[in-house]
Amino acid sequence: MTFVSDKINTLPPYLFSEFQKKKKELEKKGVDVIDLGIGAPDLPTPDFVIDRLTKEARNPLNHRYSTYSGTQEFKQAVADFYMTHYGVELDPNTEVLALIGSKEGIANLVQAVINPGDTVLIPNPGYPVYRTAVHLAGGNSIDLPLDASNGYQPLLDQVSKEDSESAKLMFLNYPSNPTAATVDLNVFLKAVSYAESNNIIVANDAAYDLVTFKDYKAPSILQVPDAREYAVEFGSLSKSFNMTGWRIGYLVGNKTVIKALSTLKSNIDTCQFLPIQLAAATALKSDLKSVETNNLVYLERMEKLHEALNQIGLQAEKPKGTIFIWAKVPKGYTSASFAGQMLDKAGVIVTPGSAFGSVGEGYIRIALSVTSDRLNEVIKRFKSMSYTLG
Repeated sequence: MTFVSDKINTLPPYLFSEFQKKKKELEKKGVDVIDLGIGAPDLPTPDFVIDRLTKEARNPLNHRYSTYSGTQEFKQAVADFYMTHYGVELDPNTEVLALIGSKEGIANLVQAVINPGDTVLIPNPGYPVYRTAVHLAGGNSIDLPLDASNGYQPLLDQVSKEDSESAKLMFLNYPSNPTAATVDLNVFLKAVSYAESNNIIVANDAAYDLVTFKDYKAPSILQVPDAREYAVEFGSLSKSFNMTGWRIGYLVGNKTVIKALSTLKSNIDTCQFLPIQLAAATALKSDLKSVETNNLVYLERMEKLHEALNQIGLQAEKPKGTIFIWAKVPKGYTSASFAGQMLDKAGVIVTPGSAFGSVGEGYIRIALSVTSDRLNEVIKRFKSMSYTLG
């Protein structure tokens, strides 16, 4: 008798947990490992958010269960944020749902939308959780083609007619993890039109919507006219407010999908701790000055590392957002072998692009998640081993 389901037995290990295991092994050997693999901001959560959390945590009434869909203040804050930032009006009661982080929401959305055997279009390269969620729901993942020459925009015309007609759900992710690709509203317009033509739901994962540089402002898919007939969008406070461990996010958009996911979640969890929701509401209602300050830090890091990569011959586009650089590996290396070289020779963890899908082969993802001093050390180590990269 086996005590483990086939779904789990056939599930690959979560990539980033494997990296953390390897990191601990090296650190036990005395290696000074610099981790640029996982996309976890190193900057602090704003004081005013922590102050609200502390205040609300001292209120005994806030230690009860939250309503399943999220407390009203948080949902209203999300709706107000969309109106202020995007000019999109949302009904907080029917078009906003609180999540225990967007990762949880993504995994549960798939189960709420598809039946076993249904098809889901997944970006390749893309965040691995999309494909994993489809696997756990018993669905079939079909590649949504992306390529560097097209700026990693979805190549919808390359999806076969059969796959288009059988698909029930499509994921997008802009600004993108792992490629750091950004798009304008026209890309979302085409995606919503495609979804309407094929009667599918399109879900944009906008975890990095506020992490942008200079004059670029990431659009929302809900800015497309009538998008809510076919679209939903995930948001997270993890990257914009440095709240990864707080596990707070939201889903907005199509009422039917919101209700379906809310029904599923009400049978799985009881929403996030109330003080965290209230602190998150304070973050979303802020003037976003803390976000702008963070973005200046990431911009400085990005430009410093981008210049250094070019100097040692690693080609990379200069991103307009996210906390990642997506770089080509040198000739003669695979993504995995080069990431191994970085770890063995330089003591630096980067993520092989192949971990994000077959189209990611030949690239590595580098996270801008260490201080300027540590980044200087990374650059020093890269340059010291550059003789092996030719």
